[in-house]
Amino acid sequence: MAPKATVTAAEHGLALCHSCGTVQHVSQGQCPRCHAALHTRKPQSMERTIALAIAAAILYLPANLFPIMSSRGIGSNISNTIVGGVIYFWKMGSYPVAAIIFIASVVIPVLKLISITWLCIAVRTGKNPRTMTTLYRMTELIGRWSMVDVFVVAIMVAAVQFGSLMTVEPGAAALAFAGVVILTMLSAMSFDPRLIWDAARKKTTPTHKHP
Repeated sequence: MAPKATVTAAEHGLALCHSCGTVQHVSQGQCPRCHAALHTRKPQSMERTIALAIAAAILYLPANLFPIMSSRGIGSNISNTIVGGVIYFWKMGSYPVAAIIFIASVVIPVLKLISITWLCIAVRTGKNPRTMTTLYRMTELIGRWSMVDVFVVAIMVAAVQFGSLMTVEPGAAALAFAGVVILTMLSAMSFDPRLIWDAARKKTTPTHKHP
């Protein structure tokens, strides 16, 4: 559904302070309450969003190819990737644990990257602004749950330290996966959903040609 042709706050020169939330005239340059810089839209929103998303996509490969956790004991040395951990818990009969790790560590990061891509495309096309705004809110909401795997590794490393009997160490993928989660969260935070409505407004606003 296309937005109605109404006058926006930006057209009146008004801006919402990103720090304290007050509405001020953008010509003031700084918010009189908290002295933060005033902008009608987040500066370089698209550039930062795309750059952070690309960095997250690059880190996603080592996060899944390298071991995320290694356990060493008497006569054994076991390393598991994220998918390997899912398979291990599934074979052990811990289906809920396997499902949680798979959804939080595999599905959600991929969906976040796809969602961010759609949002960036929507800024160019201006299509379905309401749907895209809902998608943006969902992307911000579920992003933090991808940290489940990182928390599990941190707890295991801290709890399972029995000297020569058994030790658990974080793998190379742990840092990469934490980077994926943090970068996708920052990418979603950098995105300004008002750009979608700006694009939709330009698409629906008639242009008057002068003879």
